[in-house]
Amino acid sequence: MLLHDTGLIYGRYLRQSLRSRFALLFGVLMPLLYLLFFGPLLTDLPLGGQGSSWQVLVPGLLLQLGLFGASFAGFSIIIENSQGVVERMRVTPVSRLALLLGRVLRDATVFAFQAVLLVLAALVMGLRAPLPGVMIGFAFVALLTVSLASLSYALAMKVRTPQEFGPTINALTMPSMLLSGLMLPMTLGPGWLDVLSHLMPFRYLVDAVRDAYVGSYASAHMLYGVLVALGFTALAVTVGTRVFRTAGA
Repeated sequence: MLLHDTGLIYGRYLRQSLRSRFALLFGVLMPLLYLLFFGPLLTDLPLGGQGSSWQVLVPGLLLQLGLFGASFAGFSIIIENSQGVVERMRVTPVSRLALLLGRVLRDATVFAFQAVLLVLAALVMGLRAPLPGVMIGFAFVALLTVSLASLSYALAMKVRTPQEFGPTINALTMPSMLLSGLMLPMTLGPGWLDVLSHLMPFRYLVDAVRDAYVGSYASAHMLYGVLVALGFTALAVTVGTRVFRTAGA
């Protein structure tokens, strides 16, 4: 029943996303702008890592796509609450876990599609990366989306208005982006900043995807990235499910 219920919720929200093609393309616009206007500035610069500047920048942009997109996913729950959609779902026998999984799997599908568009644009710009590494990058984007979307929906169930939700998300995502080395490797900064960045779980995902893009699949960065991604996803889904149950979603 869980798989059946999850499929129903997933199909409902995926159809909504497919009807809004403009939103699908607009979601990838910011990383594309970074790719087009920031990427050429890094060409031939020593960035302190393996591979080309594109193999450093593109993995960060992929995870930036998941970070910002999934973090703001909870806005839809706030809108549904105001329209009574959540209240109507509460009286159905659908699993509370399915109500969360259907939403976050839709989000993961959307952001994986946007990640494909971003990588295709990067290939035109000059990115060269092994296909297995690119696929590993997509997997990390999907896991990051599932975890952050779960937490975003959980937070949205606890707040009442978008005015409360938006500033909270901004206060969390901006330090996460700056301290995880999404744009440039943190090893380029001072030692204290590099040490501080290791407290940010996204740092391990960024390092893992960058290793994947240069074909280094058995590195310590890859191991840490996989462990952090899986652990963070399990924790986020658990928290999100608990909030959905206690909030009567």
